[in-house]
Order: sequence, then structure tokens, then C-alpha cells
Amino acid sequence: MEKYAVFVPKLVTKKENFAPGHRACVGCGEALAVRLACKALGQNVIIVTATGCMEVVSSPLPYTSWCVPWIHTLFENTGAVASGIEAGLKVIMRKGKCLAKEINVVAMAGDGGTSDIGLQALSGALERGHDFLYICLDNEAYMNTGIQRSSSTPYGASTTTAPAGKMSIGQVTWKKNMPAIAAAHDIPYVATACPSYPFDMMAKVAKGAAIHGPAYVHILSVCPTGWRSATNLTIRIGRLAVETGIFPLYEVENDKYKLSIDLPRLRPVQDYLKLQGRFRHLSEETINEIQYRVSEEYAKLKEKVACT
Repeated sequence: MEKYAVFVPKLVTKKENFAPGHRACVGCGEALAVRLACKALGQNVIIVTATGCMEVVSSPLPYTSWCVPWIHTLFENTGAVASGIEAGLKVIMRKGKCLAKEINVVAMAGDGGTSDIGLQALSGALERGHDFLYICLDNEAYMNTGIQRSSSTPYGASTTTAPAGKMSIGQVTWKKNMPAIAAAHDIPYVATACPSYPFDMMAKVAKGAAIHGPAYVHILSVCPTGWRSATNLTIRIGRLAVETGIFPLYEVENDKYKLSIDLPRLRPVQDYLKLQGRFRHLSEETINEIQYRVSEEYAKLKEKVACT
């Protein structure tokens, strides 16, 4: 096993490269995900962050929570900016100005800045084979601008632009499978993660940064504000997303699928949905429809694992 593939709790650094004092909401799963990711990445890193929750809460002029080199970029060009940084570092080394240590380039964006607005730039960067890690912080909507739906919003969830009511159940399309889209680019490494499983998440972030070539890690980030959930249930809800099969944890390394947590039996999706106000309007019929879809998709994932 590679030296970066597992994290021992006692060896995790106490140094905070994403410092406290930011303005994230109480119980924010995304802030926890960034904090853990920064612990895994260390200080030899340049981070590019798209407009979104983490950019807004972490950089109110003249303050910042970033203790590593950090660049804020637009919603649509995070992949392009990361590509430019990676290419620039190669030029510096080619000209003989060798860097003392390898510097990892890491891009971070939300689900809107990844699966919607930033998809073209990300796809181009993956296709060109740039050596960088892309982290999608998925809270399943455009939360920082008012809880608008994105293509990552799950079926049936109520948002401000897809509200539940007499004529609508809320979001009427199924969540876009962004990890599968990334894997379809034939890149060396794709993984899903959740801060509710911190050591699994940190290991995957470190692994993605260490692998040569483009890597993609998709992190489910519970948002109490947008999900209408209790702030003290963030970790529990993240675990339920995994235990119900709604957000399975897995890796795709050189086209080979591997489940990080192989559950012999999934919990009912109702256990996950009932803790979130965004799903409180759903009928039993719709919940059964979601259950069928989740079971079907989980079975497809298990088949891919078995085939590799």
C-alpha cells in the first residue's frame, strides 16, 4: 500500500492550513471538508477556489483563513486557472529554476462551479492531462447565493428556484453523476468522499494529490442552512448518506472500481430524508421512487466493482 493511502489518527497534523475564524454557517460540512483536505495536502500546495461558499466565508478583505498560497477565481474557469498554474510550474522547472519541493496544484469548487458553470473548463483540463487535483465540494445547490437548484440537487429536494408546492415536488431531475463524468475522461484517479468519514477523506485527497496526472475527488458536504437540517446532525446525516447508498464511497483508479465501504445491506432512504426539511413534503410514493432509484444505482456500482 502506498505511503499516502492511509491516515493514522495520531499522525494527522494539528496545524490548521484553513484557519478558524471564517464566516461559515454553524454546522457547515463544507468548512469541515476544506479543513480536513488542507491537513491532508500540507503546505507545499497552491489552491485555486471558485466563487462559492468557501470563497465568501474565508476571504473577507482584509482577512483570510487560507494559510497556504490561494487564488480566488471565477465560477467558470477554475479548471483553466489550475491548468495555467500547473503549466507555469513546469516552465519554471524546465528553465532550471528547480523548486526545493514538489508543489501540488489543487482546485476547489462547489457543485454549481463544477457540474454546471465550470464543467467546460474542468473537462478541458482533464482531457489535456494536467497534473492537478480537483475537489468538488458538493452541498447540492447554489447555497451562497440563496439555495438555488443545481444539476447536483437531488430529485425531490425543495430549493428557492425549484420550490415544492401543489404543482411541484421540487427538483424534478435526478442528481448528475459527476464522478462518472470525470471517470469517463480516463484520468488516473476519481474518488467520492465525505467528512463524516474523515480519515477516508484525507487519504483520498492525499492520494489524488500524489498521483501523477489529473485526479478528481467529489466530497458530499452537508449544508444545514440549505438542507433545513439541525446543525448538530451534520456528521450523522453524512454517514446516513453513505449507509443508505445515496452517496456511496468508492475509488476509480486506472478504470478499476473499488468500494471504500462495502455495506452488506443498505438502510432505507427514509432514514436520511426525514432529517432534512428540504424533503419534508415528499409523499410515500415519491420516497419509494427514490428508494428504487438508489437501489438500482447502487447495484450498478457493485457490478462495476465486481467486473474490475
